[in-house]
Amino acid sequence: MRGKTRISLAALAAVTLLGAAAAQAETEITYQLWGSPQEGEVWQKVAQEFEAQHPDIKVKVEVNDWDSYWEKIRVLMAGGTPPDVFAMDAPLYPDWQSRGVLLNLQPYIDAEPGLLDDIYPITLEAYKTKDGYFGLPRDFQTIVLYYNKDMFDAAGVAYPNDSWTYDDFRKAAKALTKDTNGDGSIDQWGFWAEVVDPEPYWGAVVWSFGGDIVDIPHGKTLIGSDKAMQAWHFIADMWLEDKSMPTQEQLQQYGTDGFQAGIAAMGVSGHWSVPDYAPAKFKWAVAPVPKGPAGRVTGVNSAGFVIAKASKHPKEAWAFVKFAFGPTGQAELAKIGLAVPIRKSVAESPAYLEQTSAPIDHKLFIDALQYAHPKPVFRGYEEWSAAVGDALNSAWTGALGVDDAIAEAVQNGDEALAKNRQ
Repeated sequence: MRGKTRISLAALAAVTLLGAAAAQAETEITYQLWGSPQEGEVWQKVAQEFEAQHPDIKVKVEVNDWDSYWEKIRVLMAGGTPPDVFAMDAPLYPDWQSRGVLLNLQPYIDAEPGLLDDIYPITLEAYKTKDGYFGLPRDFQTIVLYYNKDMFDAAGVAYPNDSWTYDDFRKAAKALTKDTNGDGSIDQWGFWAEVVDPEPYWGAVVWSFGGDIVDIPHGKTLIGSDKAMQAWHFIADMWLEDKSMPTQEQLQQYGTDGFQAGIAAMGVSGHWSVPDYAPAKFKWAVAPVPKGPAGRVTGVNSAGFVIAKASKHPKEAWAFVKFAFGPTGQAELAKIGLAVPIRKSVAESPAYLEQTSAPIDHKLFIDALQYAHPKPVFRGYEEWSAAVGDALNSAWTGALGVDDAIAEAVQNGDEALAKNRQ
């Protein structure tokens, strides 16, 4: 017995040492992203499923709001301790890639032929460079028209459909703009949209009228062309003449989203708004954006994954990206309704199409890819967007006429482009 005890103790010691060695061998990587706590919970679940298949790798998921997120990434990058994997907004990707701080993923992609075959091609465009991919899309957002069915019913206005032109849209918005309590002030508007950044509204209108936004090779801001100006006058007429859109001052008393607040009959947004709108007390649905003189055009943008070049665990980081980018991660993302999966096999399956986030036509967001233009992606986008947005704001506040505001926006945009020539 005593001899057996000695053998058992020795075996136990060996097992203990092996367990300790295994614990020491466990690699921890970090994945940071912006988003809501709900989104963080989903990615935590994805991480746990990944860990179950890769017991030697631990994933630490951290979520912050948009502003805090980018501030933290910059601080960590400057300090030489960046997260192994972090989320990327496509328009900002060229800036980060040009700084040489992102890992080139092309060797990993080349090692697995067919890895990208299931991905919607348009979602890959933003991340491709002459040296390969330094990032990959995680999800995509196409812009559609949201409408409040209760307001349409009360006003006796027909719901939006795929035959709608921007003229139809304007007429409906005007008919849905009302002083509902008779106090002499408008308290219901036909439409609301954020109008500083090209996404989600004015970029699509400019394209639909035959204009364009930027010419990166030549460093030109194109929003002042004759066709683009037709789009700007259309927007200005709806806002300033018809008064079918609330001013920023009018909106403030209701919040930051006029459609969600129930004061605007229509709005434009991506699938990211679905979880926010789902609890609304009014009935709502989605429709394609209207057609313009140049046809129907909407915008598409994406969030993506990147790996820090300074990561001490690039192979483990890639393993996680590949998993999250794969069917399991994409299916989990689909369930919460915040975005559209970039994998065709998931987006076109019940995981996305039959999600319970809201009883709407989720397929519309996929169909919109057929007439979508990618949101502009170039080095210096953030600076250009701010410069153009400041000038546009002067038109919507009445500080400048529309023509003068656009002229200033073009000048400011060109100066920003010149500073960031590629």
